[in-house]
Amino acid sequence: MFALVDCNNFYASCERVFNPNLEGKPIAILSNNDGCVISRSDEAKAIGLPMGAPIFKWDSFCKANGIEVLSSNYPLYGDMSSRVMSILEQFTPDVEVYSIDESFIEFKGFKHYDFNDYGNQIRTRIKKWTGIPTCVGIAPTKALSKVANKIARKFPKETNGVYVIDSEEKRIKALKWIKIEAVWGIGRGLTKRLKLKGCKTAYDFTQLSNTWVKNNFSVIELRLKRDLEGVPTLQLDELKDKKAIATTRSFEYTYSDIDNIKERISTFATSCAEKLRKQGSSCYVIIVMLSSDRHKKDMEQHRVSQKINLSFPTNSSLVISDCAVKTVMSIFKQGIKYKRAGVIVTGLVPTDNFQMNLFENENPKHKPLMKSIDSLNSKYGDYKIKLGNQDLKRTWKMRQERLSPRYTTNINDIIKIK
Repeated sequence: MFALVDCNNFYASCERVFNPNLEGKPIAILSNNDGCVISRSDEAKAIGLPMGAPIFKWDSFCKANGIEVLSSNYPLYGDMSSRVMSILEQFTPDVEVYSIDESFIEFKGFKHYDFNDYGNQIRTRIKKWTGIPTCVGIAPTKALSKVANKIARKFPKETNGVYVIDSEEKRIKALKWIKIEAVWGIGRGLTKRLKLKGCKTAYDFTQLSNTWVKNNFSVIELRLKRDLEGVPTLQLDELKDKKAIATTRSFEYTYSDIDNIKERISTFATSCAEKLRKQGSSCYVIIVMLSSDRHKKDMEQHRVSQKINLSFPTNSSLVISDCAVKTVMSIFKQGIKYKRAGVIVTGLVPTDNFQMNLFENENPKHKPLMKSIDSLNSKYGDYKIKLGNQDLKRTWKMRQERLSPRYTTNINDIIKIK
């Protein structure tokens, strides 16, 4: 059996754990730079606040309806997510972290368990230890556990937040209830094509022949269909190293001077280098991107990217930052107001196993230097050691005017009991 454990309104729930005054109130969480709404509590959804709403257009609506608007507090959300996932590992070792607020878990050898009771144990422990409410869907396959979770979330009173699909009757009833566009793995394009075939529900999809699905779509859709039929086809994904690492951000303001942009690019490049070292990889290729504000149509637009091929693989912050800064200087255009930039490293190879270059290799002093920097930053936090061309005060310059304290990751923000 598989289970999908999903945290309810995760960002809003994290805020409520440390600020109980928000309980029962409508909450909206904003994207980077306080741009648009990326998460809403059930109360905010009921009022009519849409997902993706630009806050400058909806600010008066939020004030009129008493919606609490907050900047996204990723250090807090990330820490609370790790706590939830570590609790799940106490119930089974087979856990696949699917996103920041949901995980698939597999129950191997749990033949005589009462899964409804076990699901309630999971919910109770997570709620008691973290304060985060969850819903649990349990079924014979991953795709069906997603369906079961949706039922648990839709009917909390009837299910108490846990729903188990453990019979053919329940499977068919669930598939006839869920609309085709709500099925995990079926996007807009596929939904249109399936509706033309007469598929309105997940059950209709399972009634198509395997041959037709494979010939008209792909083996991926066929595997999804088999999973929905109750045949375990989709397995837990193993944690794999990334094939490319990207750090891209919008600026808090538009920049038209090269100095600010060089500093941002250096910070992004350093972040990529740190991620490379963390997974034990080095890169052969660096891509630098620069973009103006596409929303301001009245201004001159400029979007550009450039690739740099290295003669040797590296994960040195010094090398990657130097290459990225030189590249952004060559693609920068005077007079343009830039809003977004990014650095991507790809062509990844294991740091301890790659083809050496006969004529050119990295400075051997870089490796112990990077190890020392990583060790100090890990020990003291908040990126205490930086390159000279980085902003010494902040890693990301973002507009976060409504940011809550980092209750669990910064000792200065810890709650004080009076």
